[in-house]
Amino acid sequence: MALLASVLWSSAAAGQAPFLRAELIFPPEHWHNHGSCIVETPSGDLLVCWFHGSGERKADDVRIEGSRKRKGSSRWEARFEMADTPDYPDTNCAMVVDPKGRLWLFWPTILANEWHTALMKYKVSSDYRRSGPPRWEQSEVMHVTPDARFTNAVNQFAIDFEKEMVKANWPKADREEGVRFLGYVREQAGDKLFRRLGWMTRAHPFILDGQRMIVPLYSDGFSFSLMAITDDWGKTWSCSTPLCGAGNIQPSIVRRKDGSLYTLMRDNGPPPKRLLQSESHDRGETWTPVADSEHPNPGSGADLINLSNGWLALILNDTEAGRHRLQVRLSDDDGRTWKWRRYLERDPDDSPTKGGYHYPSLIQSRDGTLHASYSWHVSASTQPKDKAGQPMNKSIKHAWFNLEWVKQGDPVAR
Repeated sequence: MALLASVLWSSAAAGQAPFLRAELIFPPEHWHNHGSCIVETPSGDLLVCWFHGSGERKADDVRIEGSRKRKGSSRWEARFEMADTPDYPDTNCAMVVDPKGRLWLFWPTILANEWHTALMKYKVSSDYRRSGPPRWEQSEVMHVTPDARFTNAVNQFAIDFEKEMVKANWPKADREEGVRFLGYVREQAGDKLFRRLGWMTRAHPFILDGQRMIVPLYSDGFSFSLMAITDDWGKTWSCSTPLCGAGNIQPSIVRRKDGSLYTLMRDNGPPPKRLLQSESHDRGETWTPVADSEHPNPGSGADLINLSNGWLALILNDTEAGRHRLQVRLSDDDGRTWKWRRYLERDPDDSPTKGGYHYPSLIQSRDGTLHASYSWHVSASTQPKDKAGQPMNKSIKHAWFNLEWVKQGDPVAR
């Protein structure tokens, strides 16, 4: 029955005329609003969360906020608090609705205003479909506990990467910097506290076969990624082997037709800047060596999802520098090619007032259409100021569109 419903939804969506509708979830303001995640509730409502405050790198007033858009409504309801640890910044939230219809919210609390001091937390709610904030029945710390495979994998990565630098004849200065980086991560991998702190969410958790939840994590301290895995809905957690590379963070997961898992990750390493990729053939336990993909990346989050028709959808900043272009790509062959591409946002590369449209979150709703939320940060010089003289230039934007709109492509410039 579920498969038939998916086919019907896809067919209905495919028969629609191309459309795009978009709006800000709340009016622009000077507060920093960033790192959103969007889900659809069992009743068809949309729920978006993000973090809000004076700026997550310095201030302690940062909290997780949310808003709801009722099915069939044209407006977003009043914002509400999703999570707040008093006097600590709460950031990088991610949500998922599990097969039982429960809402899960994951986020890191930053203990000392540096990313490597992040402490992962999560909440679970069965009562979140009414107006206002969810009523949480469970609130936990996620104890991220990499096992002995972590240190072994980091050490092996360091050996292999140093050989690669020599083989590729890296310039002396770059090679010396690489050796310093490798020495640092090997030392920190041996530190029990450092290894267990600093892990953060960004993209949606992935539900595998309705039974296993995989929470994609990353560490700015290591510049690596890791998967937290639970087969008993949070009673116990284990960790995959680390995904080690030269700055691969913020993984997003899909399942390919052969059953393997595939991830694309933000590139925090040296040029050329590309989304980095890896795959797993054992349900997320171990991952292949990290490699470049074809997708440009300026050091910004992307989101990759499965579609009900068997395709993949990717939303990304398709540049190596700047977050002023936000594009959706579609693949009908498990990501080997991306035949259809279209921009949600595109400011000219040479514009002195280009904005930032970034950290996107993407879902396909039950009717087969797509919804994206993302940070909308435009140039302060183009926006009015509030009474305190602060530019009102930041919000979270929602875009609703269908596959036909993406497949139509961008209009040809005349």
